[in-house]
Amino acid sequence: MNQDLSIINLLLHASFVVQLVVLLLVIVSIASWAAIIRKYFALRRMRALNDDFEREFWSGTSLNELFASAAQNAKFAGPMERIFASGMREYQKLRERHVSDPATLLDGARRAMRASFQRELDAAEQNLSFLATVGSVSPYVGLFGTVWGIMHAFTGLAALAQVTLATVAPGIAEALVATAIGLFAAIPAVVGYNRFAREIDKIAIALETYIEEFSNILQRNLSANPGVAAAATTVAPANR
Repeated sequence: MNQDLSIINLLLHASFVVQLVVLLLVIVSIASWAAIIRKYFALRRMRALNDDFEREFWSGTSLNELFASAAQNAKFAGPMERIFASGMREYQKLRERHVSDPATLLDGARRAMRASFQRELDAAEQNLSFLATVGSVSPYVGLFGTVWGIMHAFTGLAALAQVTLATVAPGIAEALVATAIGLFAAIPAVVGYNRFAREIDKIAIALETYIEEFSNILQRNLSANPGVAAAATTVAPANR
């Protein structure tokens, strides 16, 4: 007799544990795909916002104007703009406290930007640990379902007087479905994790480079005007 060995039919006749494992893997797979899609568009938007702000920063606009724009656009600003705003904000706070030492002003701005950089990096890495967990654990969860399914299949065969390939095949096939679905959940998660990790590394390098460049601009402006701390906020950044 011909047997229906489609995946749906196999799952309908599988043991409860195998069905539970498959259901769990399907839910995890859907969640990982949702995380991949969200992360893709989030990183794409992050790169676009950084590029826009960097072009504006090096266009010759004064630091005061850039800071005012960043303050008004704080809700929709990109990571680089928020890092710039945090450095300028700390600089102005120190200046309001009548701190005139250039080294203190520069160090305060740098520390504020480094703290903001770490917050941005943490936000960019959100959900990466979930993808890593799915990629590493899902195959083993699927393998557990397969082992349990095979045990269940052989337990049922023990009561039969004659065992043929036709009686063994459905039980083995339904057990192997769990491993297949485990790999189906794991492979996209691993690929997404590796790609996003590389993208975040590139963004982190660009942000660190910007922090150093902006610090150099502040240092040049403070060195050129050692007696006037406010000069650092009125001089436009020099072209690279």
